[in-house]
Formats: sequence, C-alpha cells, structure tokens
Amino acid sequence: MHDPAGLDGLLARVALRDRAAFRQLYDACAPQLLGVALRLLRRRDLAEDVLQEAFAGVWQRAAAYRADAGTPMAWLTALVRNRALDLLRAERVRATESLDPADAERRADERPDPLGLLEQAADALHLRRCIDDIEGPQRQCLALAYYHGLSHSELAAHLGSPVGSVKAWLRRGVERLRRCLEHLE
Repeated sequence: MHDPAGLDGLLARVALRDRAAFRQLYDACAPQLLGVALRLLRRRDLAEDVLQEAFAGVWQRAAAYRADAGTPMAWLTALVRNRALDLLRAERVRATESLDPADAERRADERPDPLGLLEQAADALHLRRCIDDIEGPQRQCLALAYYHGLSHSELAAHLGSPVGSVKAWLRRGVERLRRCLEHLE
C-alpha cells in the first residue's frame, strides 16, 4: 500500500479529475476497504456495491478531503463504513416490513462457515484487547459509533457533550485503535 503522503497526493490529483490517480488510489486501497465493508455487511455482493459507491463518492468529493482532519485511509474508511451502515439501516427497515419466511431462510444460509467464525473470534479478541486500553469518553464514543452506528450529532446528544468534543474523542480513539491493531498483526 502507498504511504500516507502518497495517498494524499493521489487524492489531490483525483480532486483534479486525474483518472490515472483514481485508478492508483483504487488499486492501493480497495482490498483493505473491501475488508471493512465485508466485516460490517458479511455479504461480498453488498460489500462490493458499497465499495463501488464509496469510490464514486471519492471521485465526486476528493476535494473535500482535509489532511488536517485525518489520514487519507481514515477518510476513505469512514466513507465505506458510513455507506455500509446506511445499507444496514435500510436493510433493517426492509426486514421489519417483510416477514416472509423465505427471506428468513435465505438469511440463515448466509451464516459464516466454521473457519469464518474462528477468524471473526480472533479478530474480536484483538479488537477487545485494543478497546480495553482505551478509557473514558473515547471508549464510549467508539462503542456507540461503531457498534450502534450513532452519528456525531446522535453521540453528542446521547453523551450531553458538544459535537466538536465527540469528533475529537472519536478521532483520538480511532487513532489509538489503529496503532494498537497494527502492533497485534
């Protein structure tokens, strides 16, 4: 994968509508971002759709990326994660509207195999260790945002804190998680 400075440069060129830079950015980041979408959605077809939508958004909004707000990979991951969560929310709404038994059987067949369950358990243990090292509002923000899908404004309302504080806590918490997970690999 490219170094962060390289991704910054690619994003800057994508903002100028450089198709070659867009392809390089996609090639460098798509595998990891697909993994993010797969972990959330647990279906490859949906994860691929989310990844495609996210990169369409990158093409349209690359100029909105600000290096002072985080790394390019964090920005890209947030785009994919947010699209995946939007899809999950929409699926939940549809699931409550449709109680067709055939739908329930189809969902039951999408469960992971034993190896997939083992990998999920190992990932969960690594993540748990890293989360245990984070304290206070950072940990609470991460849990509410990533496990419950709350937005910044919803977090602020839930915690009774300013949105700016919530964003800072999340950013710091994500950075600590990233560093911790890098050390466990």
